[in-house]
Amino acid sequence: MYKNGITLLGGGLIGASWAALFLSKGARVTVYEPRATAEEEITAYIKTAWADLAKLNPLSAAVPWAQLSITTNLKTACQNPDWVQENAPDRLDLKQKLLKEVERYLPSDTPIASSTTALLPGAIQEKMRYPERLLVGHPFNPPHLIPLVEVAGGARTDPALLQQAKQFYEHFEREVIVLKKEAIGHVANRLNAALYREVVNIVANDIASVEDVDRAMIHGPGLRWAFLGPNLVYHLGGGAGGYAQYLQHLGPSQEARWRDLGTPELSNDIKEKLVNGLESCLNDASPAQLRAQRDAALVALLHLKKQLRPPSENA
Repeated sequence: MYKNGITLLGGGLIGASWAALFLSKGARVTVYEPRATAEEEITAYIKTAWADLAKLNPLSAAVPWAQLSITTNLKTACQNPDWVQENAPDRLDLKQKLLKEVERYLPSDTPIASSTTALLPGAIQEKMRYPERLLVGHPFNPPHLIPLVEVAGGARTDPALLQQAKQFYEHFEREVIVLKKEAIGHVANRLNAALYREVVNIVANDIASVEDVDRAMIHGPGLRWAFLGPNLVYHLGGGAGGYAQYLQHLGPSQEARWRDLGTPELSNDIKEKLVNGLESCLNDASPAQLRAQRDAALVALLHLKKQLRPPSENA
């Protein structure tokens, strides 16, 4: 399966993480990265990611470097791969320009999945010669550890490609959701955005500090959300009557909170307040140290989730 390999367009944090995941499952991987200095960064990232992946599943002792190719030549990268995963910066003009050039070299039926965080697939595919092959395959950072992939098509995407994409990502043991229609931010980042809007509002109105907002989340709802979706959380909060009883009896309190939620703007003053509030509680930890702590925690959590599958997944 996927004998011709996978091409990654872009070798930044997302591209390098994808590369580690695909290599760990035996795929041949070609990374196109125009920065000539990026090879050292990509290989270093893969080495670190490999150690985390080995803690989750048995892997060969060494990274299969012979299965990896890193190139600055786009034509070379597009030599008949089975799948293309695009990871360029999230700018519509840049992605459209890149894909226009990619189509000069790529067979017309090769799928192209964009890792875009917020752009619509319909917009990305507007200037493509073969728009039916374009879809969104959005991961969460870092893709080699966080299993969610959101799949979405644009107006001209071949509907059959969505199921093909689902099968592709599931082959690499990802948890795939397929959107019924395209939406800015897809699903998970829309949820993130709704939560973050109120985070900013709470800090802006001096309801709580940046540190305490984060503590409220990680020691409260975040513990449940690692295993229970928000709908199931309220189902369990409804007592014997479940979700229906919750909505009937506590729905009005939800609506009261909705009415009181803020719609802040990220003014310079508010941005400064957020940044200063975060930096005051970092204890001089570097981004590299914080990422290492995050990834170690993710590995431990993923181990636990394997042992205790959420009730919604045991049905």
